[in-house]
Amino acid sequence: NAVRAIELGSHGVDLNFGCPAKTVNKSKGGAVLLKEPETLYQIVAAVRKAVPADQVVTAKMRLGFEDSSLAIENAQAIASAGADSLVVHARTKVDGYKPPAYWDWIAKIKQQVDIPLVANGEIWKGQDALACQQQSDCENIMLGRGALAMPNLAQVIKNKQAPMAWEQVRELLIHYSGYEIYGDKGRYYPNRVKQWLGYLRRQYTQADTLFMEIRALQHSEDILKHINR
Repeated sequence: NAVRAIELGSHGVDLNFGCPAKTVNKSKGGAVLLKEPETLYQIVAAVRKAVPADQVVTAKMRLGFEDSSLAIENAQAIASAGADSLVVHARTKVDGYKPPAYWDWIAKIKQQVDIPLVANGEIWKGQDALACQQQSDCENIMLGRGALAMPNLAQVIKNKQAPMAWEQVRELLIHYSGYEIYGDKGRYYPNRVKQWLGYLRRQYTQADTLFMEIRALQHSEDILKHINR
């Protein structure tokens, strides 16, 4: 699959050992593999061997499954197998997405591996990014849900840009609606736009109002009318 991805135009292969979804873990994918450092090593090594040398192989992991007792061993396994870099989501699978993220653990891991690390987890605003960089001893960070809650969060962090105004966010919602409604997966649009608004509510009171207006609506056209108003 990694080789096929490269053939289709991917600029590298990223292996996700952080997914906490039960369906994925039951299939022995995602975070459940953090119970088995040797398996992590074998997977990364096999992909690195199969993928052309000029293409990067990267990985993402959490601190562990139930606890962080294997965090350093897992990171070492991934690094020694030939990964070019590693993103560390500073929570265990059991922690899920509950705050806080344990950024200081990333600094401990960094002392034990010799590949670049990227810090991830619970970064919602500029102050969070700075605190994460300081506690993790990592300059590079990865954004997840925070970029859904504030669409220009990367610019806010890197270039001190002001948070995106609500009217700009609303325009993004309109453009997104067009892609979704008239694309292959239009039937998923009502749930997806509500989920996005759920994140936007963290930063925008207007998103909370809009969410309350559309939460019971099931038809895309009705939802779009409210966004356009």
